[in-house]
Amino acid sequence: MDELTPKKIVEALDAHIVGQRNAKRSVAVALRNRYRRSQLSEALREEILPKNILMIGPTGVGKTEIARRLSRLVKAPFIKVEATKFTEVGYVGRDVESIIRDIVDGAVRMVQSEAMARVQSEAKRAARRRILDLLVSAESSRQERYSERSERREMTTVTDEEVSAQQAERQRRREHRRELARKLDAGELDDEMIEMEVEDPSPSMIEVFSGSGVEELGFNMQDMLGNLFPSRRTKKRMPVSEARRILESEEAQKLIDMDQVTREAVERAENDGIIFLDELDKVAGTKGGGSGPDVSREGVQRDILPIVEGTTVMTKHGPVKSDHMLFIAAGAFHTNKPADLIPELQGRFPVRVELDALDQEDLRRILVEPRHSLTDQYHELLQVDGVTLLFTDDGLDAIAEIAEEVNNQTENIGARRLHTIMEKLLQDIAFSAPDDTVPRISVDRHYVEKTLASIVSDRDLSRYIL
Repeated sequence: MDELTPKKIVEALDAHIVGQRNAKRSVAVALRNRYRRSQLSEALREEILPKNILMIGPTGVGKTEIARRLSRLVKAPFIKVEATKFTEVGYVGRDVESIIRDIVDGAVRMVQSEAMARVQSEAKRAARRRILDLLVSAESSRQERYSERSERREMTTVTDEEVSAQQAERQRRREHRRELARKLDAGELDDEMIEMEVEDPSPSMIEVFSGSGVEELGFNMQDMLGNLFPSRRTKKRMPVSEARRILESEEAQKLIDMDQVTREAVERAENDGIIFLDELDKVAGTKGGGSGPDVSREGVQRDILPIVEGTTVMTKHGPVKSDHMLFIAAGAFHTNKPADLIPELQGRFPVRVELDALDQEDLRRILVEPRHSLTDQYHELLQVDGVTLLFTDDGLDAIAEIAEEVNNQTENIGARRLHTIMEKLLQDIAFSAPDDTVPRISVDRHYVEKTLASIVSDRDLSRYIL
């Protein structure tokens, strides 16, 4: 993290997101401030609160993608939630405290995955030994153990010839095991069927309850019932390749300390967690409202407020504080404005950044500039069936022109319009491959206009197709 300066963070975001420089600068500064805070004394560190960000802009301009790429960049716990999913306390719906429970659960999975990766080599060796034990005949193993016990008891009564025969048999079995190990390492036994015990994932009674009903209990009911109804293990036949994957996971689970994983996950969620709160404008009422849905919307804002301000939420992993989690809220604010939020919530998002609507040039750049861009994705997908797509410059210009035109004529959904246009544009090619494979197809302006002209010209039809 000490190497991730704000400029480098913006450069990393530029590899995936076109434009929106102001938003990138804001999140880069917020992320760097976390590192700066971590270098301070503990007393001062507790006083410095994160500067939450409110992104304002139409749909499809990159608000969610900026937050998601930011979390991946620093491997921080991240969760995206829609404000419209929550209801005021007392109504049927999700409780806002479930946001904290969800991000902690995600942090536990993240830390557990990292811990399992660290012990992967040791887990592979243990799984390899277990597979070899399964491959060796159970009867042969019992006979070997019996022979060894008999040898210890009756060594004084057996003849030299019998001792030599037992030693030769043991040597033969060791050689056989070494040969099996060689074949196993070479992958020659991946399709070999073996029988092993696996955990039986029997359905739990708790699954009949709704998610909102369970999460409000504040503790892990599944774990409590697990002591009364322990999981069963059943024997199943499966290929060695699948058994290896299951056994490696089991062995890795044995090697990690889940208590330590939970402690680290809670600490990481509290100090590094990023919560992206989307559709915030949908719970913002209008001034002078006082009745109808605006009352419920303000209730959701009041419930969100203590989470953003900083509170302690009870989870199945223990109490979790939200004081230093970074909240990034977003909304289009077409029919209302940020000032329509309750004043207390407005004050908790001191950084305001407005994202620009995408024009034709932006749409053109989105097609080719980001890493794993849309054109690259379709090129690689169809390459699997032996079709090579060649997007010409005038073809890309035509796609961007049509995307902008349809956005202006109908609802402006930003870069998401490119997905619908590309699907319609390449539908016939994707359907024909590989049966009617044409090795090389040039997607130029003529091809784009010929394929999409009838739809674009019919405004009513384009509303339903594009």
